[in-house]
Amino acid sequence: MRNQTKAYILTLLVITFWATAATAFKIALGYVTPYTLLLYSTLFSTIALFIILCCQGKLIELKESEPETLVRAALLGFLNPFLYYVILFKAYALLPGQIAMSLNYGWPLVLTLLSVPILGQRLSKSQLLAVVVSFMGAVIIATKGEFTNFGDISRLGVLLAGGSTLIWATYWLFNAKDGLDPVVKLFTGFCFGLLFTTVYGLIVGGIELPTARAWPALIYVSLFEMSITFALWLTALQLTSSAARIGNLIYITPFFSLLILNLVIGEDIHPATFGGLLLIVGSILFQGWLSRKT
Repeated sequence: MRNQTKAYILTLLVITFWATAATAFKIALGYVTPYTLLLYSTLFSTIALFIILCCQGKLIELKESEPETLVRAALLGFLNPFLYYVILFKAYALLPGQIAMSLNYGWPLVLTLLSVPILGQRLSKSQLLAVVVSFMGAVIIATKGEFTNFGDISRLGVLLAGGSTLIWATYWLFNAKDGLDPVVKLFTGFCFGLLFTTVYGLIVGGIELPTARAWPALIYVSLFEMSITFALWLTALQLTSSAARIGNLIYITPFFSLLILNLVIGEDIHPATFGGLLLIVGSILFQGWLSRKT
């Protein structure tokens, strides 16, 4: 089988798993608190990443890590999984899955905005237009097309969902290409993230043992949102002859996710959600097309 074909197959698996994440979040949050979901999904993700490293024979790279690498891993681990998922899971607890998921997909445009103060880059008129269009899509989703009225939608939930995009974009800005194996970097980051999550739980007294019915969703989230799926995505990027080809396929995910939310947990999809998501994804694809032209 050709490498490009393998890359497409892995990408389709990634799309399938990530598309089910919003539904898995909502199911898990029906049994546990956002913190409990974070703690156990991070724990199982760390274990899964360790097993992946063992299978790949990359444990030796952990022993060779420099002190600066560990400091960087601690920073990245604080941003993701700890801070990012603390905020994201709380947003999912407060909002319908379709709104939390759709707003979260605006992070590439937030990344563009953050590159101005952090990397000193300048926004072109076309990039600024893409950001404005994406913001309009977010407003349509958050207000269900009413623009000035949130109705029964949690304002805090909308703020948290938007904040998650800020943290995720910041994570990728600091996740520079430093020559480290990406799975090794992810594992060390999750080790620190697990440490931060545990300390946070001890401080606020939030550590508890989930009910038996919660375990399938907790394990599913840890394996197919945080760990195995990410490793599959990294492998697809290594195999493909064009990252842009498979990268654009990922934006099928939120639309697939809406379908699964409707079929599995019976969440009615508001027309404004679909329209706003089209604006967000369209603006991201437009920006990506512009960057390849220049």
